[in-house]
Amino acid sequence: MEDGMGLAQYAIVAVEDHWSVLHDGNVHGDYATKEAAFESAAAAATLALKQGHEVHLSVPGNDPERSNN
Repeated sequence: MEDGMGLAQYAIVAVEDHWSVLHDGNVHGDYATKEAAFESAAAAATLALKQGHEVHLSVPGNDPERSNN
């Protein structure tokens, strides 16, 4: 980016039987639902936006193999 601000990337990921947020190569949180993980990532992404960062937020679609989508 021209203004020197960074890129904040957040991805909702399945970890065994729960959901987490992947950010900067680290997995954060232990959420029962994908939606709860998304809400956490969206709050962090909002702060990053306010700080001037470009933001990417990725959420997987429903997987028929998982029962808690």
